[in-house]
Amino acid sequence: MASVHESLYFNPMMTNGVVHANVFGIKDWVTPYKIAVLVLLNEMGRTGEGAVSLMERRRLNQLLLPLLQGPDITLSKLYKLIEESCPQLANSVQIRIKLMAEGELKDMEQFFDDLSDSFSGTEPEVHKTSVVGLFLRHMILAYSKLSFSQVFKLYTALQQYFQNGEKKTVEDADMELASREEGERKMEKEELDVSIREEEVSCSGPLSQKQAEFFLSQQASLLKNDETKALTPASLQKELNNLLKFNPDFAEAHYLSYLNNLRVQDVFSSTHSLLHYFDRLILTGAESKSNGEEGYGRSLRYAALNLAALHCRFGHYQQAELALQEAIRIAQESNDHVCLQHCLSWLYVLGQKRSDSYVLLEHSVKKAVHFGLPYLASLGIQSLVQQRAFAGKTANKLMDALKDSDLLHWKHSLSELIDISIAQKTAIWRLYGRSTMALQQAQMLLSMNSLESVNAGVQQNNTESFAVALCHLAELHAEQGCFAAASEVLKHLKERFPPNSQHAQLWMLCDQKIQFDRAMNDGKYHLADSLVTGITALNSIEEILKTLQPQNEVILKWCFGLVFLTRAFLFAGSVLLSVAELYWRSSSPTIALPVLLQALALSKEYRLQHLASETVLNLAFAQLILGIPEQALSLLHMAIEPILADGAVLDKGRAMFLVAKCQVASAASCEPLKKAEALEAAIENLNEAKNYFAKVDCKEQIRDVVYFQARLYHTLGKTQERNRCAMLFRQLHQDLPFHGVPLINLL
Repeated sequence: MASVHESLYFNPMMTNGVVHANVFGIKDWVTPYKIAVLVLLNEMGRTGEGAVSLMERRRLNQLLLPLLQGPDITLSKLYKLIEESCPQLANSVQIRIKLMAEGELKDMEQFFDDLSDSFSGTEPEVHKTSVVGLFLRHMILAYSKLSFSQVFKLYTALQQYFQNGEKKTVEDADMELASREEGERKMEKEELDVSIREEEVSCSGPLSQKQAEFFLSQQASLLKNDETKALTPASLQKELNNLLKFNPDFAEAHYLSYLNNLRVQDVFSSTHSLLHYFDRLILTGAESKSNGEEGYGRSLRYAALNLAALHCRFGHYQQAELALQEAIRIAQESNDHVCLQHCLSWLYVLGQKRSDSYVLLEHSVKKAVHFGLPYLASLGIQSLVQQRAFAGKTANKLMDALKDSDLLHWKHSLSELIDISIAQKTAIWRLYGRSTMALQQAQMLLSMNSLESVNAGVQQNNTESFAVALCHLAELHAEQGCFAAASEVLKHLKERFPPNSQHAQLWMLCDQKIQFDRAMNDGKYHLADSLVTGITALNSIEEILKTLQPQNEVILKWCFGLVFLTRAFLFAGSVLLSVAELYWRSSSPTIALPVLLQALALSKEYRLQHLASETVLNLAFAQLILGIPEQALSLLHMAIEPILADGAVLDKGRAMFLVAKCQVASAASCEPLKKAEALEAAIENLNEAKNYFAKVDCKEQIRDVVYFQARLYHTLGKTQERNRCAMLFRQLHQDLPFHGVPLINLL
C-alpha cells in the first residue's frame, strides 16, 4: 500500500468542539500516552547497564518500535508490556508517572526541559538521527509550540489518563483474585472482555500521520499474509470509519476499507470504497504530484482495471469486460505498456473458457518478460501449466515449465509465488494420480512457510497456498483411512482460517467431501444425500459428481453432457464409470464395455492415472461377469501396481477383492489340488482386502468379503473358520440395510 499522502493532517486540539486542520503540517503531537513513552525512554537512559540484564534490554529495544509507531494504548496495558520485558523498569516508570500526575504542572514542564539533556555531551544518551532521537525531537518541538491553555489541557488529560490506568490496574487485580476463586473459564471470559474494552479506548481518538501509516500498513500486511491476526471485519471497519471521520480525503483508508469488505464478500461496500479511493487520489492531487499531468489519467485507468478485477472476483463478467475495455482504451491513449500488460492478463482470465485462450496467455507471458514484469510473467507461466495439465500434457514437461518459473521467483525474491508454485505442483500430482509425490510437495510447502517470516512478526503461513496444501493433506490422509489425522488437519485449518475469512471456503468444501465419502463407505446414503446440499453451495461441479448415483440413465446422460459442456474432463470419466455401473445393475454388462473403453481412452489421453486404474478394475469386473476370468486376472496384474502404490485404500481393497474373485473363478475347472491352492491364495487376498476396507470403515464391503470367505472355507472343509466368518457376516447384515449381494451371487 502506498504511503499516506501529506496533503492534510489534523490537530487533535479542539476549539468549541470542532477539529481543525493543522495548516503548519505538524505530523505528530503530544498525548498522555506519548508522555508515558517519553518517561520510559528517560528511565532507560538513566538506568545503568549493570541494573538491566542484556536479555531485558534486548526485549525493551524490541518493544520500543511498536510503542513509537502504534496507536495510543491505556496506561495499564503499557505497564503490562513493560513489566513483561523488565519488571524493575516498569516499577520505576509507574512511580515517575505517578509523581508527575499527582504533582503540579511545573513537574511536567521540568520533565520536558530535561529531555533536551539527552542530546548533550560528547557521548549523548540518544543520537539525534536515530528512531528514538527523532521521536524525542518531534515531541519537544510539538510541546514547545503549545499555548499555555493547551499545556494545561494536556496536563489535565495526563491526570485523567493516570487515574484511568490506576482504576484499570485495581480492576485487573480484583479480577485476578476473583478468577482464582471462580475457575479458569471465568478468568478467560473476563480477560477477553478487558482486551476488547482496552482496544475501544485506545483507538477512540484521531491518529497522527505515523500512527495512521503504521496502522494501515500493518493491517494490510496481515490481511494478505495472516488474516486471523488482523482485526475482525467489524472492528477494522470501525477504526477506518474513525480515521475517515477526521479526514474524509484519506485515500489509503478507503483502499483498506475496500480490502476489508472483500473479506466478507460485500459487493456494494467494496465497490464504493474502491471508487472513493481513486476519487480521493484525483481530488487531492496525490497522483499528479508524483507523476505530473500524467497522474490524472493514470488514476483513471488503474481505477477501471481494479474495478474489472473486482467484478471478475464476484462473477460479474459482463461488467468486468466493460470496465476492462475502458482501462485498455485509456491505457492505449497514454501509451502505458505496464497497464496494458495487466489488462492482457485479465483478458485471459475473462476468456479462459475459449479454445484459443492459450494463444493470448502465451502472448501475455512474452510481453511480461519483455517489459520486465516478473510477477505477471510467473503467474502467466503457472496459468499456462495449469491449462496444459488439463490438456493432458506429460508431467515432465509441466515440471520443466514450473522450474523455469521458480528461477524467476528465486531471482526476484517472489516468495509468495514460490508458495503458489509448490501448491500447483501438489495439485498436478494429485490430478495425475500420484499421491506420494503430492504428499511430498504439500509437506515441502508447509515446511517452507513455517520458516519464512515477514514484517510485524507474522509467519506467512495463512495464505491461500497454505490452505490449499493443507486441504490436499487432509484429503490424502482420508484416502488412506487416516481419518483421525485428517480431522486434526481440518481442525488446524479451522483455527487458521475462521469461517469469516476469505479462504475458509477451501476447507469447508474439503470437509464436506470427506464426510460424504465416509457416509457412502458406511452405507449411510441418507446422510450422504444431505451433504450434497452443502457441497452444492460451495462447488457446483462437485455437486454434479457427488449426485451421480446410478439410478436414472437420463440424469447421468444429462450430467455427462453438462460436464463436457463446461470442459471439466476430469469429471467426465467419473460420469462414464457411473453410466457403466448403471448398465451392470440393469444386467447389461456388454453395453457397459464401450462406455468403459471410452473412459479408458479419456484417462489415457489426459494421463489421469487414478481414473485409468479405476477403469481397468471395472473392465476386469466386466470380463469376470462375462465369464472370462483368466483375461480379467491378467488385466488386473497389469493395473494393480499403480493402485497399490498411489491408489486410495478403498481402491486397494476393491482391487484385492476382485483379484480373489478372479482366482476363484479361474480355479473352477482345475484339479482338486490346484483348486485348493488357488482358494487358499484367494483367502489371503480377501484378508488383505478386508484390512483395507476396515481402514475406511466400509462395512458393506467387509460384509461381502466375509460372506465370500465363509463360502471358500466351506469348500475347503474348514468348519471353524467358516462359522466365524458366517457369524461376522450375520452381525454386519443385521446392522446394515439390505440391498442384496448381486456381485457375489454372479460368481
